[in-house]
Amino acid sequence: MASRIANTNQVRNGTWHEAPVYSTSPPVPPWLRAWDVTLILLVLPLVLPVMLVIAILIRISSRGPILFRQERIGYLGKGFMCLKFRTMVAGNDTKTHQGHLKQLMKADVPMVKMDMKGDPRIIPFGVILRASGLDELPQLFNVLQGEMSLVGPRPCVRYEYENYELWQKERFNTLPGLTGLWQVSGKNKTTFDEMIRLDIAYSRNKTPGLYLKIILKTVPAIIVQMLETRRSRKELSRAGTQLQSSQREPLNGRVSADAK
Repeated sequence: MASRIANTNQVRNGTWHEAPVYSTSPPVPPWLRAWDVTLILLVLPLVLPVMLVIAILIRISSRGPILFRQERIGYLGKGFMCLKFRTMVAGNDTKTHQGHLKQLMKADVPMVKMDMKGDPRIIPFGVILRASGLDELPQLFNVLQGEMSLVGPRPCVRYEYENYELWQKERFNTLPGLTGLWQVSGKNKTTFDEMIRLDIAYSRNKTPGLYLKIILKTVPAIIVQMLETRRSRKELSRAGTQLQSSQREPLNGRVSADAK
């Protein structure tokens, strides 16, 4: 495995270098696996009531299953069934997301989620679940099963993986996680390539210190994400109101003219 350390500045200024695609090291060091399990067992009594409330709200507000199961790509490019709380209408078309994702992968622009642009597929209060990361709580069971870690690259969907360049697949040298270096390093303000490089940086250099640092930074990062989502949706709503107003003005003018 490459020994070069890629920090955030190296990622952004282009001094980061590529390395071999796959390593022969275990997906998670034994001590890291022990921390994953220990931390989950500590928080699970607090998290389970929250998960129950979310499940009830989904059940009464939207038709369809409570959980969303989807194949994701994990360690060394292997697929597994990833769990999430369902935040979109059941049976929605994935073509819209595929098109959005392909644009982000090719363009050198920040990775703004469709949620922030007003995605009509999202169910009531689904935006809150997605912005806060609460929709991903079921993935704690993926971690307990050894398919994920608490910290690592986000598991991608198969059609994303199939469009990766060879060097980008190094991000699969470690188990995927619920949070990671990318999530606490700007997330929606980074480009797709910057996300890949941040994930690879963690994959190459995961240590107990970096693991704990990312976990501690996750809650502040989530708060920032929620505020940004709220601000974006307010701007979207304001723009919609202004558009409706501008469309009504000519009509009102014609009515007044006809009345004369």
